[in-house]
Amino acid sequence: MKKSLRFGAAAVAAVATLSLASCGFGGSTGGDGGGDAGGATTLDLLVPSYSDATKGLWEDVIKGFEKENPDIKVKLEVQSWDNLEKVVSTKIQANDAPDIYNGGPFAGFVGDDLLYPAKDVVSADTYSDFQDAFLKNAEVDGTAYALPLIASARALFVNNALLKQAGVEAPTNWDELLDAATKVSALGGGVSGYGMPLGSEEAQAEAAVWLWGGGGSFGDAKDITIDTPENLVGAEQIKKMIDAGATQADPGSTQRSPLMDIFIQGKIGMQVGLPPTVGQIEEGNPDLDYSIVPIPTKDGSPFTLGVMDQLMAFQNDGDKKEAITKFFDYYYSADVYVPWVQAEGFLPVTKSGAEKLNGDEKLKPFLDVLPDAQFYPSTNPKWSATDGAFKSLFGQLQSQSAADVLKQIQAQVDAG
Repeated sequence: MKKSLRFGAAAVAAVATLSLASCGFGGSTGGDGGGDAGGATTLDLLVPSYSDATKGLWEDVIKGFEKENPDIKVKLEVQSWDNLEKVVSTKIQANDAPDIYNGGPFAGFVGDDLLYPAKDVVSADTYSDFQDAFLKNAEVDGTAYALPLIASARALFVNNALLKQAGVEAPTNWDELLDAATKVSALGGGVSGYGMPLGSEEAQAEAAVWLWGGGGSFGDAKDITIDTPENLVGAEQIKKMIDAGATQADPGSTQRSPLMDIFIQGKIGMQVGLPPTVGQIEEGNPDLDYSIVPIPTKDGSPFTLGVMDQLMAFQNDGDKKEAITKFFDYYYSADVYVPWVQAEGFLPVTKSGAEKLNGDEKLKPFLDVLPDAQFYPSTNPKWSATDGAFKSLFGQLQSQSAADVLKQIQAQVDAG
């Protein structure tokens, strides 16, 4: 999960941050340039490849859009996530920015006055259809400059058979989680109660699950705040889980992906997972008896860690704003948008999309928690350093005090 960049003095330097996917390969299709030709308006659309299907999915959207809007042509360019930052930076420097761009963090573009405010390029109906939590995460200083595109959320995967064997039910708060995980671990036979991945792969995500679940946060667009009393509550609860033997061995160096494989094999009672985990279970162990429930928090209040990618529109030619608006309104209509999201394996960021998929029992647990999603402060210039600090230091909770680990992370963030 990796993404985006900044421009100007700000946006030329690529920033290592978070994305929903960084897989697949690049390519391009479309016309031979970005201007108007033959009286038609041409929109340049630059997107990353989420899967082998991405290019074809966008081509289908464009085909339908151009059929309804014969005076507008869309030129599609698909790049890998590895190349995306370099490509868009080069285009901006050459005064050839795409009209529409699918990327990640965008604060640098806003700082250089390159983007349209989101309300300027969608209808009021489309704007109001976005999930409030995701739209707020697209704001800079109270104004949304990007449109949420696709989302991912977290939930707790529960091995029903192991919990039943241990005589416990799916937990809703930390006390119940500690009790259930300890009893599942006590079953023996190589079984662990809770999968706790504090290794470098995604330590920042597991940290968020616990620190935010206890009332803490990583800060906001202006300040990164890790060493706080609120965050200490969650960090100490992790220590309590480890010390009680409620987790797998050596959680400080355990990576999320291989640990989830062990859950899929039926050897872990509970672990936080993502929507694609459902497909992994279907492929790896379709007979696994499992449930998906909300992530337990300190007091049982609703919460999920949300991640999203965005669509944004560059202010290249003022006369293209109407065409961009037509494209966005078409794309986000439920009949067009939902099949696209489903095909890529993510969650919709619109209320109409969530309603359309609400009957999907496998996705419903994730859709239910979307309105309570909280996000990394990815528009803060120090987020990259924060992400790196968690990945390199948070696993030390296994052997050091929670207070010391938070102090070390804060110091590394403050040092830049």
